[in-house]
Amino acid sequence: MAHNIITVNENEGQTLSVVGDTYRVIVSGKQTSGAYAVIDMLVPPGGGPGPHAHADIQESFYVIEGEVEFKTEGGIYIAKKGSFVNIPKGGEVHCFRNVSNTIAHMLCTVIPSGLDEFFEEIGTPVAAGTFLSPAVLNGEDLARLKAAAEKYGQKLYPPDYL
Repeated sequence: MAHNIITVNENEGQTLSVVGDTYRVIVSGKQTSGAYAVIDMLVPPGGGPGPHAHADIQESFYVIEGEVEFKTEGGIYIAKKGSFVNIPKGGEVHCFRNVSNTIAHMLCTVIPSGLDEFFEEIGTPVAAGTFLSPAVLNGEDLARLKAAAEKYGQKLYPPDYL
């Protein structure tokens, strides 16, 4: 990893629409030689990804605003402003959903990086603060999404898995 200090202004980083959420890649794996990535997540009411797992990535979330329900194989946790959730390496199936009526705001760190590249591959570039409705996926779209997820070490599960 380079020994340079990384600084990022509030309007820097790629902003992507991913499954109806808006993610800004603040620090990418390209900047850290793959050591980690930091993603600013805005999740509209009812938004969030379906059940998934990534055995080789540690993922942590700090809730800045809103209420986010995290479901895991171990149970349900409602994370509110100031809460922290850590999904350790090992591949436990998890998902999250904004259960409030306002936009939830979280800071996500992944170690090592990789999910940032997954989001870049499946996401749509958007202006900051822009939300696109989640696309209705047909069989071919789902197959492409699953293949992209597997390319980045993720496994996707059916929506009713947890």
